[in-house]
Amino acid sequence: MKKLHHILKEVELVRFMGDAEILIKGITADSRAVEPGFLFVAVRGTQHDGHHFIDMAIQAGAAAVVLEYVPSGLDSLATYVEVKNAAQALGLLSSAFYDHPSRRLQLVGITGTNGKTTTATLSYELFRALGYGVGLISTIENKIDGTVIPSTHTTPDPVQLNQLLASMVTAGCTYAFMEVSSHAAHQQRIAGLHFTVAVFTNITHDHLDYHKTFDKYIAAKKMFFDGLSADAHALINNDDVHSSVMVQNTNAEVHTYGVKSDGDFTTRIINNSIDGLQLRIDGNELHTPMRGAFNAWNLTAVYGTAILLRQDKDAVLTAISGLGKVPGRLEVVQLSPGGITGVVDYAHTPDAVEQVLTTLRDMLVPGKHIVTVIGCGGNRDKAKRPVMAKTAAKYSDKVVLTSDNPRDEEPEMIIREMEEGLSAEMKHKTLSIVNRKEAIRTAIHMAAKGDVVLVAGKGHELYQEIKGVKYPFNDKEIITETLKNITG
Repeated sequence: MKKLHHILKEVELVRFMGDAEILIKGITADSRAVEPGFLFVAVRGTQHDGHHFIDMAIQAGAAAVVLEYVPSGLDSLATYVEVKNAAQALGLLSSAFYDHPSRRLQLVGITGTNGKTTTATLSYELFRALGYGVGLISTIENKIDGTVIPSTHTTPDPVQLNQLLASMVTAGCTYAFMEVSSHAAHQQRIAGLHFTVAVFTNITHDHLDYHKTFDKYIAAKKMFFDGLSADAHALINNDDVHSSVMVQNTNAEVHTYGVKSDGDFTTRIINNSIDGLQLRIDGNELHTPMRGAFNAWNLTAVYGTAILLRQDKDAVLTAISGLGKVPGRLEVVQLSPGGITGVVDYAHTPDAVEQVLTTLRDMLVPGKHIVTVIGCGGNRDKAKRPVMAKTAAKYSDKVVLTSDNPRDEEPEMIIREMEEGLSAEMKHKTLSIVNRKEAIRTAIHMAAKGDVVLVAGKGHELYQEIKGVKYPFNDKEIITETLKNITG
C-alpha cells in the first residue's frame, strides 16, 4: 500500500480535490476490477471512456479517482485528481506504486513491424546463457527467469507491466527484454518506464486499421524514442530507410547496425541454408542453426544490444552461436529427409511474407516448388489483404487462401478482399478454401517430395479466434498429422 501523495509525485496535476494522505491498495483503469481502497484511473480508450464508469468505481469502493474532467453529479466525498492525460498518468502511477521496477533493472525495449518477438526472445536466451537472471515480455509468452507466464498482449497495460517488472526484480532478475508495440507507445502504456536500450528493427505496412495512415504509424513508433532519457542507448537498423526518422528527436545516444550496409555493429551473410546461417559479425565468423536472411538482422540487433550492455564480445558471440529457434518463426516440420517440408511462420504483413518466401526460395532445391497457405485476420488492417495475397502469389508456385483469425468478420469476405490483389495469371495458381485445416491438408497433398509448404500468419498461436471464441488450433500439429498420413 502507498499513500496517494507518494505515488502522485511525478504526475502533472491540474487540480486536486480531497485527501492526499489516503492509502492506496491497488490501481486499475477497469471499473470492474475495482476493490475497496483502489485508485481508479478514468482513461479515454479506443472503445470506452473511463469517465462514464466513475460512479461504478466509487460504488465498488474506489478510494480515489484520477480523471481528465469532472463529470457532474459525482460523490463530493470522494477524492479526485484531475490531470491532463489520464493514460500517461496511469503509467506514471503504476510505476510509482510498484517502486519504479524499471529503474532497478536494465530494461531493453524492442520495436518494429517485424522481428520484435525474435529479437526479444533471443536476447532473453542470450543473457540466460551468460548466467544472468532475466525477464521477458513478448507476444508469445512472458517469463520471469525460468517461470513462464501466459501473454495476452504484445505489451501489457501499465499496471500488469509494472507488476511483471516488480516480480522480476523480486526474483533477482537484473535484465529484462520486452516488445514495445506501436499501440503501446501511442496509448502511453510505457509511460514511466526507464529503458536502458531501445531497439528499432524495421517498419513496413501494418496496423493501419488503428493508426489510419503510414505516417501516423511511424509517428507512434517514434514516440518510444522521443521519450528516452539522455543516459539511454538507441540502436537502429541502418538498412531501414525510416531509421533516422525514429531518432530525430531522441535524447538517447544513437547507435546503428547493418547487414547490407555498415554500422556500429555490422554483419555479413556468408551462407544461408536449411542447416542455418554462416555469419561474419564484426569480423568474427560463426554458425547458427537459425535459418533465413532476416535472422541476420535479428541476431545483429541481439549482438549490438549485448555489447551496449557491456557484455564480453567473445562470450556473446559464443552464446549467439548456440541460440535456438523462436516458436512459430520459420519453424520446420520434416518427417523424412528429401520429403515434403512444412514450414510454420508468424508472417502476417506483406514484408514479412516476402522475407520468408524469398528465404525459402533461396534454400529450395532446383526444380522444386513452394506452396503457400495464407489468410488475413479479421477486425484488422483491410488495406493489406490484397497486398498479402499478391505477395504470396508472386513468390510461390501455388497458393491456398484461407481463414486466419476472422474474429467478428466473415472469412469468405476476407478471402474475397485478398483475391482482389491477384492478377489473372496469379488466380490460375490460387485456390480459396475457407476451412484452415482443409486448406493445410490440401496444400500438402498438392506438394511433391522436396517441395516446401509454408503455412503463414499464425505461427506460435494455438487457437483460431471466431466470433469472440478462441478454438484450439495448431498449424504445426495439422502439418505433422497430414505428413504422417501421406508417408504412412
